[in-house]
Amino acid sequence: MKYSKFLLAFVILLTVSCKKDTEFGVTNASGVIKAQGFTTYQYGTHILTDGAGNTIYALRSSSVALDNYIGKNVEIKGHKVKGYPVDGGPKYIDVSKVK
Repeated sequence: MKYSKFLLAFVILLTVSCKKDTEFGVTNASGVIKAQGFTTYQYGTHILTDGAGNTIYALRSSSVALDNYIGKNVEIKGHKVKGYPVDGGPKYIDVSKVK
């Protein structure tokens, strides 16, 4: 009986924590990568823009050399960075893969 209560509590805790993670889950997007210039929001090293040049996301990555993709139309995969956007800036993505 004690084991089943523990198991039930564990499943509920796991379910609740998974729902919170989906808010910062995997993000897929496409556009052109540009170097980050001066901004009012001051986060990210690069930006992803749409075809009209509007910023879609601020980007960072410790596993992908984003400089290699500057000016190229790409698809990115990454996770939203918790606590962003701030100061009216774009969503912030930690990029894990670029195609």
